[in-house]
Amino acid sequence: MTRPLRLFINALHARTGGGTTYLAAMLPNLARQKGFEVHLLLHQNQLPLFLDVLEGVKVHCVAFKDGFLLRLIWEQLGLPLYAWRFADVTFSPANFGPLLAPRPVVLLRNALGVTDHDLRLGKKIYWMLLGIMTWLSLLVSPVAIAVSDYARRNLAFGFARRVRIVHHGVDHRRYHADASQRDDFALAVGDLTVQKNFHTLIEAVARIPGLCLKIAGRRVDEAYAQSLDALVRSLAVGDRVAFLGSVGPDELSALYRSCRLFAFPSTVETFGNPLVEAMASGCAILCSKAAAMPEILEDAGLYAEALDVNDWEKGLHRLLGDPTLRSDLSERALRRSADFDWKATAEQTVAILMLAGQKGGKGFFDIFAWSWIALILSLYLMQFRGLMPAMMKAMGWP
Repeated sequence: MTRPLRLFINALHARTGGGTTYLAAMLPNLARQKGFEVHLLLHQNQLPLFLDVLEGVKVHCVAFKDGFLLRLIWEQLGLPLYAWRFADVTFSPANFGPLLAPRPVVLLRNALGVTDHDLRLGKKIYWMLLGIMTWLSLLVSPVAIAVSDYARRNLAFGFARRVRIVHHGVDHRRYHADASQRDDFALAVGDLTVQKNFHTLIEAVARIPGLCLKIAGRRVDEAYAQSLDALVRSLAVGDRVAFLGSVGPDELSALYRSCRLFAFPSTVETFGNPLVEAMASGCAILCSKAAAMPEILEDAGLYAEALDVNDWEKGLHRLLGDPTLRSDLSERALRRSADFDWKATAEQTVAILMLAGQKGGKGFFDIFAWSWIALILSLYLMQFRGLMPAMMKAMGWP
């Protein structure tokens, strides 16, 4: 009898937004695949995010002082110790993963073009580091997955031949249209970060008397969120622009079904989960003509130039004033949404992971990887000391 392929999923990056959506949808589908033994490694503070989708999954829950740099060090040193005990293939649903784990496969989903829109030094350093780690991960990966053709073209770093495109899916049971009356408000969905470009949308909404805007998303970037608060005050539209914060899936699906139109002003996206959720909900959509959005939306919505307030104002006016157009776009959106399904995403992903399992292990690239890890350790040696107990536990030492 053939032994099942042991798939070790590195979930350390799945904490907010699209990362949690992807993993929560994929875990049940991967667990049902024949010939797979699914292991999941996550930090103890992530466990509540996935409690409802762990059936059939072997969970490895770790504890260490969390934070981006410490997480990076632990991922590169502690996680491989687990992976070599339990894995044939290591899948990180993020741009980068543990370089020394067996047959590492990454998911190119984080757009690095954010640096074109966020000029803060700290953010630029963060995205530069992410770019370096993405390149290194592709260097040692036998194969990689991109969530769109846009992601492959912009994130492959010369390794495009190794990258396969697999679009995300959407939960059609949760996100669907109904015959209920739509209310007089525009909806936007996304965490409050610079690349989501909510400031342009708010300025356009302020020019249209009576139009209300609801924005569902966490205040991930507090500095940007405060700038949006200030913008709303300066435009005197506090009674028409509502920041809803984080909303649950059921509340979010109700918002999609009840909004007059859905606006997606983001400047940089490799896929755009809210866009597909809005399509599945039959929304009339006004979307940025940028990044992966035209690839995902196709002709199922109207487009506006991402940073052009005038263009957004014209698009909003056009949708609000033309019920026939809204109805037509709603039907197109529903048809287009049928092309996105989590079961199909899982099946395509499994085929790629099986391919990775047939590849040989790493060779001389290990030396390069160890050099990178040694650099990190030399910079953060004092912080590293707190990770030793967790690493010893992973190796089974007392």
